[in-house]
Amino acid sequence: MIRLFISGPIQGMEDKQDYRKEMRRILETEGYEVVDPWEREKVIYRATEKEWWRNVPPRDFIERDLRDIERCDVLIAYLPTLSAGTCMELFYAKLKGKKVVSIIEFNNPSPWITLHSDVVLRSLKEFESYVKKGELKELLKKGD
Repeated sequence: MIRLFISGPIQGMEDKQDYRKEMRRILETEGYEVVDPWEREKVIYRATEKEWWRNVPPRDFIERDLRDIERCDVLIAYLPTLSAGTCMELFYAKLKGKKVVSIIEFNNPSPWITLHSDVVLRSLKEFESYVKKGELKELLKKGD
């Protein structure tokens, strides 16, 4: 089974994670296995103490995500806005030889993002069409 990692902004958007449900629905309907770090991390992001982020051990937190990316075939980077974490995951996936599909909803994305993306889409609706038409499966058949 083809495994996909959902990458997207979390910090500062903790209450705007519905895109993950939508992406999961699209992908699972087409038979893909989804790895979504939000499922394990949402508890951390719900912390209520002031400056909670400083209390999260960054090495363990990041290494879990990197291991998940390594186990996947494709990284789907959702970028409604610029996100440092999503960009780092995107770059890491590409370095590891993974296919990267980016959904970029803001104007003038950095060439760093577009160069390291195999496919650039502009919306979740366009992503759904891309997946349903079988283009994601075709991307996986192509070599680098």
